[in-house]
Amino acid sequence: MKTNPFTLILAVVAITSVCVTGCNAPAKKAEATTEQVAAKPDMAVIKTEIQAIETEWANATTAKDIDKVMALYADDAVEMADDEPMSVGKAAIRQVLLKSMKARKAGTTVSYETMDVYGDGHLVTEVGKTTIKDAAGNVVSAGKYMGIFEKRDGKFICIRDINNEDQKDK
Repeated sequence: MKTNPFTLILAVVAITSVCVTGCNAPAKKAEATTEQVAAKPDMAVIKTEIQAIETEWANATTAKDIDKVMALYADDAVEMADDEPMSVGKAAIRQVLLKSMKARKAGTTVSYETMDVYGDGHLVTEVGKTTIKDAAGNVVSAGKYMGIFEKRDGKFICIRDINNEDQKDK
């Protein structure tokens, strides 16, 4: 069988065309990944949750219930109280808080107000203010604090706490 030169040229052009077109084809769109983007935490909900913890904390502090206060700290927590060395671990924190509770006059009430929270929903930093009032309702001390909470076993627990007064007694 004889091959027509025109047929041979046409075959070479067709094969070359297919190769060039295939090499210059647009890249396929990246396939959708099965990895899901984590939803951003609702910081308003977290702020409410942290404020509830702070209200529980204030009530326990006012009642001088050291066990309830200590339940809000992680075992490995660090406390940086005003005019005290850094306290590491619950045993050390307990001693500092007992000293503070003993020094507070009878009839005083403590309140904590969560001003702001930020974080990723697992680890949250809180900025707040403290107010202590005497039995007549007069402010006798005001201060500020920062707490770092970590979600463990489905609930936030304090792992770091720093606080100080706005003005020392004169």
